[in-house]
Amino acid sequence: MTVPQAILGRLKDAVGAKGFCTDPAQIAPYLEEWRGKYQGHTPLLLRPATTAEVSAILRIAHETGTPIVTQGGNTGLVGGQIPFHGEVLLSTGRLNQTAPVDQSGMTLTVEAGVTLAQVQRAADDKKLLFPLSLASEGSCTIGGNIATNAGGTHVLRYGMTRALVLGLQVVLANGTVLDMLRSLAKDNSGYDLKQIFIGSEGTLGVITAATLKLFAKPDVSVTALAAVPSPAAALKLLSALQARTGGMLSAFELMPRIALELVTRHIEGTRDPLTAPSPWYVLMEATGGGDCNLAAGFEAGLADAIAGGMATDAVVASSQTQAAALWKLREGISESQRREGASIKHDIAVPVATVPDFLARATPVVEALVPGARAVSFGHLGDGNLHFNFSAPAGADNAAFLAHWDAVQQAVHDIVQEFGGSISAEHGIGAMKVASLPRYKSHGELDAMRALKAAFDPKSILNPGKTVPPVLRL
Repeated sequence: MTVPQAILGRLKDAVGAKGFCTDPAQIAPYLEEWRGKYQGHTPLLLRPATTAEVSAILRIAHETGTPIVTQGGNTGLVGGQIPFHGEVLLSTGRLNQTAPVDQSGMTLTVEAGVTLAQVQRAADDKKLLFPLSLASEGSCTIGGNIATNAGGTHVLRYGMTRALVLGLQVVLANGTVLDMLRSLAKDNSGYDLKQIFIGSEGTLGVITAATLKLFAKPDVSVTALAAVPSPAAALKLLSALQARTGGMLSAFELMPRIALELVTRHIEGTRDPLTAPSPWYVLMEATGGGDCNLAAGFEAGLADAIAGGMATDAVVASSQTQAAALWKLREGISESQRREGASIKHDIAVPVATVPDFLARATPVVEALVPGARAVSFGHLGDGNLHFNFSAPAGADNAAFLAHWDAVQQAVHDIVQEFGGSISAEHGIGAMKVASLPRYKSHGELDAMRALKAAFDPKSILNPGKTVPPVLRL
């Protein structure tokens, strides 16, 4: 598509000289997804510094029918933040103000372009906790986290992003500003409109600020890596440690042996902390108050697990440095896969109790479709979310391997459907999965999504072609 120069000029005027860019070299980093899977193009990058400027942009866009794609930190994995058809790109990077922490109410209000790491530090400075934690937290933004309903490693204890948002400020497609920055834990005054925008991937409005829920910072944190013989054993270990710690587990991450091998091969400063290899591992963390004797209960639970065959070995971090080293093994998996070569990835969720059966059912199906594909299935066992990934066979042609993506994805997603799961647990739909969504959502659900889109964005100018499928009856 081509946006007329007159409209581009009006959009530039709306943000002033510091608020736009047309230099292809400067725009280029905004147009490619970090894995290199998606590449876009745009005639104009807008970088508004205030909600009023966002409102002005959208008023012009609505009036002229000009499509807008909103981008936060450009860390999305399903192409939702990329302008594929020459849409105008709106970056929230200059919306970066942070209000003082409300320590009594344990809340924090920030603009959408503030990074997740900055939010974490602001809370930590006041001895509070914002529990959302992602590998990309240094560059992903809170607006993007909210727009995709990000998950991360602590969902087991604290829930998805939508559970951490008390209020929102959103600009609608026609420029109307919805100021819903309330810090109330209880508010039953009609529809909870903020929830409509959480996870909407920029298709219903542009999030410009949020009021976030903070938590008391735990006094004690216990981190351990356990070797387990199977996913079924890991599931039993999850139940045993939840009982032993009184539900204080904040993370429970399942990893296969190949993941540790890739990380220790490609990520500097990592090593296998156990003496013998194991087919599977669990990285776990429990947090609590200083008087709860959490460490002793945690270590006793691991000892019982080893005695009962749920685990074969374990190491408990004795310092924050050791805990960080264990977490580096988990957080380095995606980057190590990228360095290893091509990979076909899935972000799926199935009921927690069915994870072992899903792995046993789906893994051989993919291996039959792509002989030699190496399963690197890891993720958040505590909430049923797996990154069901496959690396190319050693020495394989990357392009030839990636040509199997669509066939593998449909086969995997069909099995996910059989298990009553979701084809997107925490990454969203974006461009990657929008065409396949009608295969897995009911007509009623899709019609309700389209009705919301039509109500909030009647001219379909916000992130068109993403998340909400066009009408198509299969």
